[in-house]
Amino acid sequence: MTHAILTCDEVRAAEQRAVEAGISLWALMRKAGQACADVLHAEFPEGRVVVLAGPGNNGGDAFVAAQRLRDLGRNVWLYDLAPTRDRTAEGALALNALTGPRQPLEDMRLSPDDVVLDGLFGAGLSRSLSGEAAFAAEQVNASGAKVVAIDVPSGINGDSGAVTGPAIRADVTVTFCAKKPAHVLQPAASLCGDVIPAEIGFGRFVAEIGQGRLQENGPALWAHSLRWPEASSHKHQRGRLAVVTGGLANTGAARLAAQAGLRTGAGLVTLLCPPGALIVVASSVTAVMTSSFASPSDLVAQTEKSSAVVIGPAAGVTDATRANVEALLTAGRSVVLDADALTVFAGDAKRLALLTVHMDMARQKSGLPSAPAVLTPHAGEFERLFPGKLAHRAGRIEAVRNAAALTGSVVLLKGADTVIAAPDGRAVVNTHATPFLATAGAGDVLAGIIGGLLAQGLSAFDAACAAAWMHGDAGLRVGAGLTAEDLDQALRGVLHDLHANRHGPTVIGL
Repeated sequence: MTHAILTCDEVRAAEQRAVEAGISLWALMRKAGQACADVLHAEFPEGRVVVLAGPGNNGGDAFVAAQRLRDLGRNVWLYDLAPTRDRTAEGALALNALTGPRQPLEDMRLSPDDVVLDGLFGAGLSRSLSGEAAFAAEQVNASGAKVVAIDVPSGINGDSGAVTGPAIRADVTVTFCAKKPAHVLQPAASLCGDVIPAEIGFGRFVAEIGQGRLQENGPALWAHSLRWPEASSHKHQRGRLAVVTGGLANTGAARLAAQAGLRTGAGLVTLLCPPGALIVVASSVTAVMTSSFASPSDLVAQTEKSSAVVIGPAAGVTDATRANVEALLTAGRSVVLDADALTVFAGDAKRLALLTVHMDMARQKSGLPSAPAVLTPHAGEFERLFPGKLAHRAGRIEAVRNAAALTGSVVLLKGADTVIAAPDGRAVVNTHATPFLATAGAGDVLAGIIGGLLAQGLSAFDAACAAAWMHGDAGLRVGAGLTAEDLDQALRGVLHDLHANRHGPTVIGL
C-alpha cells in the first residue's frame, strides 16, 4: 500500500494520466463504484442497503455501486439528491446502466439495521451541507445504521479536513488509490472510520504526481535508516546524547527524555543540570550519567563530544534558557528544541531562524554534516512561536511546512494528527498513536526518542518521523491508564519488533 497522500488536484492529475494512458473516465467510475459495493458487501453482509447519490461524480459512483449490490442480491434502496439534474457524461452512463427504483432523497427513511452507502458529495466539497443534504446527514448520524462513505464522508473538505457544518460519520470510507489529507487530519479523520484505498486504475501514477511531498508515517519510510549494533559495536560508537534539565524542582521532564534516548539506542546519555540540581539528578538515575554546568559557555564545552542535545523540557521560560539555546546553536550542536526552549523565542521566530543558520555554518566549519534542528511544539507553543499560522486549521500542513522553511529546521507539530515537515517541503502525517498519550511527560519522552535517534546518526527528518511512530506505537501498546513512565518499557517492545523485522517485509502496524 502506498504511503502517499494526494490533494484533490493531484488526484485529478493522476486520473488524467490514466486517461492519457488509455483508461476512460467511465472505466474509472465503474471500478470505483464496484470497489465501494464490494467493500460494503464484505464488511456488512446483512441488512437493507440505503444508497445516497449526489449530483456529481460521487453520485455516479453511487449508481454503479447500487447496481453492483443489486446484482449481488442485496436489497437496495436508492435515494437521489438531484433526480432531475443533468449529469456528467460518466454519471449519465452510470444512471442509464441502473435497474430498479430510484427515489428522491427527501423520501429517505432509515432504521438501525440498515447499511448506508454515502455518495452525496466527495472530497472536492468546499462549502457546508445545506437543505436536504444537511438534513440527510443528520438523519444518518441519528439512525444508528452502519455507514460506508465514498471517497470522504459528505460534509468534509478533502484537502483540509475541515468540517464546517453537518457531516456524515462513517464506519468505513473507501477512497481511490491513495489517501487524501482529510483521511489523516482532524477533525475529518475521526469521521472517516477505517479508510480503505482501492486501486481503480491510476495507482501507478500516484508516486509520479505526489513526488513524496506528503505521506502517511510508517516504518517503510525510515526503517532502513535505523542503526542497529553489530557484534563489534561498543557504546561510544552508538552516539552521545546530552539532555539539559531545569532547576532543582524541575528535573523530571529531562529525566524522562534522557531515559527515552537511552532506551532508543544512544550509547551514552548525560543529564546536564544547574549546579543546585545535581544532587537530585544524580540520585535519581542509574545508567544515565550526570554533570552540572554553570554558564552557557560551560554548557557548550560539556556538549563538545555530544552527537545530539535535547533542551527545553521543564527548562524554564527564562533568559538563562534562551542563552543556553543560543549558545548551543551558535556552537553548531545538533539539537532538539522542545517546550520552554521554544517558548523563549515567542514571536521571534526570525531570531531562531538566524541561529539555525549559524548552527549549520558552525557545523560546516568543523567538518560536520548539516543537521537541521528539530522543533517539537504542541499547538499552543507553535502559535506563540509562529503567531497566526494556525488560525485556520485547514492550513495545518502548510503552516508546518512554512515554519520549517522559515527556520531551516525540521518541525514536528504534536497532536492527534502530528505533522512533520522538512525545510525542503517534504511532510509526513503521523496517525499511529492513541489519545491516551495526552498526558504529562509524554512529549518529553518523544523529545528524548528523537534525540536518541539523532545521536545515532539518523537525519533530522527521519529521526522525527521514526520517533513519532515509535512513540505512538508505544502508547498503543500501553493503552488506557498510560502515564509517561509506562512508555519506557513499551518502547522496548517497539524496538524489539522493528529489529526482528529489519530484513523482513515492510513493518506496518506492529
